[in-house]
Amino acid sequence: MIDRRTLLGAGLGGLALPLARPGLLSAQEAWPSKPIRIVVGFAAGGATDISTRVMQPRLTALLGQPVLIENRPGAGGNLATEIVVRSPPDGATFLMGTIGALAINPSLYASMPFDPQADLTPIAMSGNVLNVLVVPVDRPWKSLADLIAAAKAAPETITYGSSGIGGAGHLAGALLDQMAGVKTVHVPYRGGGPMMTDLMSGKVDYAFSTAPTALPQVQAGRLRLLAVPTAQRIKARPDVPTVAESLPGYEVQNWYALVGPKGLPPAIVTRMNGVMREALADPDVSAALEGQGVEPLLSTPAELASFIRIETEKWAPIVRATGAKVE
Repeated sequence: MIDRRTLLGAGLGGLALPLARPGLLSAQEAWPSKPIRIVVGFAAGGATDISTRVMQPRLTALLGQPVLIENRPGAGGNLATEIVVRSPPDGATFLMGTIGALAINPSLYASMPFDPQADLTPIAMSGNVLNVLVVPVDRPWKSLADLIAAAKAAPETITYGSSGIGGAGHLAGALLDQMAGVKTVHVPYRGGGPMMTDLMSGKVDYAFSTAPTALPQVQAGRLRLLAVPTAQRIKARPDVPTVAESLPGYEVQNWYALVGPKGLPPAIVTRMNGVMREALADPDVSAALEGQGVEPLLSTPAELASFIRIETEKWAPIVRATGAKVE
C-alpha cells in the first residue's frame, strides 16, 4: 500500500518487473560491493539535484557504500536517462528520474532512443516538488492577471525559463499559454540553477520554478511569487493564489522517482526500494526535504510502474493540445 503522503492514489495495479539477465543473480548477495552512482539529468543547484543530495548521506549509510551524484544535463533529462538505459543492470547505476524524462518526453520528442516504460526498472517514488510561478522583482506584474494582460498586449515578447525542454516548468508555461490564449517564448536551460541565475538578473521574465530553487530567492527579495499551479492553495503560503483561480482546471504537478536499467535483478530492486523507503521515512531527511518544498513519497516498484504509465497517458493529450514538440 502506498504511504498516505503520496500523490499516487489508491488502487494502482502493478506491472511485472523486468526479468533479471543471466549471470547477475550470483552477485546479488554481496550487493552492493562498490560505489553506487545516481545520475541526475539537470545541472547542480536545481531541485532534482538538491533533493537527491539531501538523501545522499542516509543512502550511503544504509547501503554501506558511497552513493555518488552525477549531473548529466541535456535534452530534458533524456541524456541522463539514456546513460542509465545503456548501463549494465548490476546495481551500480540508477537514475533520479523526473516527470519530464519518465512521462512527458515520450509525447514531446519526435523520436527517442529508448522507451522509459520498457527500458527501465521502476524502483521507488522519491518526492513531489512544489512548483511556483515567480517573476523578477523589477517587473511590474503584481499578479497572474497582470502577467497575462502584458502577454496579450505584446505577443511573443515575454519569455519564460525552464530547467529544460519537456520538464514540468516547460509544460506549465505551454499550458498557461494555451489556457490564457497568449503567446510567450520558452527559454530552456540545462537545469534549474542556471535558469534561476538568469531569472534573477532579468534575462527572462518569469518561470514556473521548483520551490527549492525559487523560494530562497523570494525570501531574499530577489523574486516575486505570483501563483502556484496546484489544485488548492498551499498550507505554507495560503496568501498565494493558485493559477486555477484565474484559469479553472489548471494544474501541473512535478515528481521524482528512482529507476534503474532494464533487467535489474529483483533482489536488488527490493533492497533498493527498502533503502529508499527507510531514507525518506527518516525524520531528518523528510524534514530537510519538506523544508525545500519537496514532499517525500513512498511506493512499491509495481505502484511506481503503474504511476508512470498513468502519467504518460495523462500528459500525451496535454502535450498535443499545447502544440509543444521537439524534433
